[in-house]
Amino acid sequence: MTWTERTVVRDGVRISCRDWGGAGTPVVLLHGLAGHAGEWDTVAGRLSPRYRVVAVDQRGHGAGERHPRDRSRAAYVADVVAVLGRLDLRRPVLLGQSLGGHTAMLTAAGHPDLVRALVLVEAGPGGASPNTPAEIGGWLDSWPTPFPSREAAVAFFGGGPVGEGWAAGLERRDGVWWPRFDRDVMVDSLRENARRSYWDEWASITCPTLAVLGQSGIIAPEESGRMLRQRPETVAMSILGAGHDLHLERPDLLCAALERFLGDTTGPQGGLLRTP
Repeated sequence: MTWTERTVVRDGVRISCRDWGGAGTPVVLLHGLAGHAGEWDTVAGRLSPRYRVVAVDQRGHGAGERHPRDRSRAAYVADVVAVLGRLDLRRPVLLGQSLGGHTAMLTAAGHPDLVRALVLVEAGPGGASPNTPAEIGGWLDSWPTPFPSREAAVAFFGGGPVGEGWAAGLERRDGVWWPRFDRDVMVDSLRENARRSYWDEWASITCPTLAVLGQSGIIAPEESGRMLRQRPETVAMSILGAGHDLHLERPDLLCAALERFLGDTTGPQGGLLRTP
């Protein structure tokens, strides 16, 4: 199954989506900071025979608007709500990795009537981290752009499926490869997260939730432990040997966990979120 590009415009900001079609329960995929919708292609291809899968290039990323004025958390959430409405994605499962997981979490908290279930991949409510924007800015500044070749980019990003996934987010211009985002937009998109935590929002979520962490990911045990204490009904799992980009490293295990979660039986009526 292949995808079709769909465009949603909200307040003048273009949001690009990869719509994989399908007639089942909608599943909306949200990438992390500096990511792109295409990094979900393997996951989307596996899920699309049973679910209506849409991967979103969020504002400032990928094929979406490159220089949005509003980089707030509220703007990211409003974009998701707009995508759900314009593409007729009724009560979807929201699945997000890293900053995309944070956006999914805030959407579930603020719009409980719109979200069927929430899946967080290497994401959580976090806490104040004032050094994060500078650290991320420094990391982006370390990229040796433009890359002379796609192969050079893959190698810089660590090779293997993770390197391939990050390199796929670049665009070729004048024979060399550039990021499809603006560095300052990325840093600005993190400023609210650096100033505060979102534990109240996490605690307010009522929909079924799956949290998937990498064994060597960035979510501290203290954070994941508090998440489960606040919402003990949350289903949580860790993928051995995987890191922050576990959706690229082990898409097979992520899909297996997701399919089990979506088809988890709750009684004689069958799956909680099972599609026909």
